[in-house]
Amino acid sequence: MHIAVCIKQVPDAKNVRIDPDTHTLVRQGVESIVNPFDLFAVEAALKIKDALGARITVLTMGPPQADEALREALSRGVDDAILLSDRAFAGSDTWATSTTLASAVRKLGDVDLVLCGKQAIDGDTAQVGPEMATLLDIPYATFVKKIEMIDERHLKVTRQTDEGMEIWKLPMPSLVTVIKELGEPRLPSLRHKMRAKKAEIPVWGVNDLGLDPSAVGLAGSYTQVVRVFSPPRRGDRIVLQGTIEEQVDQLYHYLKEAKVPGI
Repeated sequence: MHIAVCIKQVPDAKNVRIDPDTHTLVRQGVESIVNPFDLFAVEAALKIKDALGARITVLTMGPPQADEALREALSRGVDDAILLSDRAFAGSDTWATSTTLASAVRKLGDVDLVLCGKQAIDGDTAQVGPEMATLLDIPYATFVKKIEMIDERHLKVTRQTDEGMEIWKLPMPSLVTVIKELGEPRLPSLRHKMRAKKAEIPVWGVNDLGLDPSAVGLAGSYTQVVRVFSPPRRGDRIVLQGTIEEQVDQLYHYLKEAKVPGI
């Protein structure tokens, strides 16, 4: 069984700032980390490997320094890593990113299962996984909290929804995006950290993937981020104090004075 896990290197959300003049994210001096949700996808793959002896290949698209994210995955027990890096990939939206990642999965050739985190913390779109599945023409399930093997060609997954849980049966190959309830990611081991440090990570570009440069990067993107900004601060806030009953009474009188309809 061959599992491909897609991860992303993102700015550490604790240190992200927005330039007040350009209204863009300030990335200089900001530490990069593996997208936290993607670590749950790595853990999901490792659990299957522990049970069935699967082979795991981790993929990421990004600049050369994104190989740090791949080495992090290798240090946790992943078998192989591939960096998708090319100037032509710069400026990719979710569709162009999905196009690149899907092409890499096709190039691997024998992938039975693709795993992704539910979303990236820098974009929060949750689009890349489903778009990859669409491009690969394989079934997919999102927001999965549990994965079980039924047999060699079928999975049983438990999805978390707003209404409760759903249990699906998926044929393989398929794609699954996972949530944190799947299980806490394991820590890197010394043995795997040493191997990750020495690993030679292949780099695939546009030509390696057989892609048209106009189909990826900014040229292949249907959307663009025009501006990033912080919501303006509001000063007309009130703080309710006291017991619950007292706060309810305060809120009622405040809404009444504000002439809110129905009060």
